[in-house]
Amino acid sequence: MASYIGRRKFLATLLGGAAAWPLAARAQQPAVPVVGFLSVRSPGESASVEAAFRQGLREQGYVEGQNLHIAFRWAEGHYDRLPALAANLAEIRVAVIVTAGGQASGLAAKAVTSTVPIVFITGEDPVKLGLIAGLNRPGGNATGVSMFLSEMEAKRLALLRELIPGAPLIGVLVNPRSPSIDTQLNDVHSAAQALGQPIHIVNASNEREIDAAFAALAQRKVAAVLVCANAYLTSRRDQIVALAAQYSIPTIHDQSEFAAAGGLMSYGTDLADAYRLMGAYAGQILKGEKPANLPVQQSTKFEFVINLKTAKALRLEIPPALSARANKVIE
Repeated sequence: MASYIGRRKFLATLLGGAAAWPLAARAQQPAVPVVGFLSVRSPGESASVEAAFRQGLREQGYVEGQNLHIAFRWAEGHYDRLPALAANLAEIRVAVIVTAGGQASGLAAKAVTSTVPIVFITGEDPVKLGLIAGLNRPGGNATGVSMFLSEMEAKRLALLRELIPGAPLIGVLVNPRSPSIDTQLNDVHSAAQALGQPIHIVNASNEREIDAAFAALAQRKVAAVLVCANAYLTSRRDQIVALAAQYSIPTIHDQSEFAAAGGLMSYGTDLADAYRLMGAYAGQILKGEKPANLPVQQSTKFEFVINLKTAKALRLEIPPALSARANKVIE
């Protein structure tokens, strides 16, 4: 009997130790890094740029669900939510914070941590914004991708003028809460004056105001509308495209996502390429690179897209010279 009890104790000890081995082995394995993703935009309408960001990570050997976790935080167009979302990512001690949708998210992250690496994407000069000390040697804990989106409003206005040379009035839709509002308005006013083009500016920072803005533009009988670059307006692109169709107003936008959704034209940085670059930088930092030593990249790919289906619905003929310059034509 004593021998039987002894064998039972031995087997119990052996099995207990065997069960503990995998736990001990797992405890010795390095933790899967977590990348914080802070965006002004919304998850549903950001699928294409998310995919590009993940592609950049894959180029560095990181795949979500295998050797990486991504903690998404979405402000959904509400800039006032960014500080709390950024603070949350700093509190959970992510390995790096990537900030998307404009400089506001980058500034929010910069305000809550001086130690967690930050990879931003911004449409304005990051040095002037105070995100970094210099483009080639950023210093501190931040680097990223600069697109200078807001500085292209003048080019977009010129394209509208080329589309409709005799336009008596062109509307300009802006979000007054945008951190870039002053730069955008200065660029648009300067371009309009240089072109001799009368413009009418309307503000919108929520769904109701977007509806009212298009109703006002239709009442003023504008020939076309420039929709200025803004993360919230991008998040409402389906609403904006639908209103433009409802009132039969040609529009130009900063991102090809608008043209793909039914907007007439878009001109701006290739956003997918910029997000891919951001993902690649995040991967390099996970491998040990320091943001201070990674030069800010400038996205040099630009896209001019024309939606001919929309032009046909508007009974608008696109000048051949304009069509010839398009990188992509949607038929």
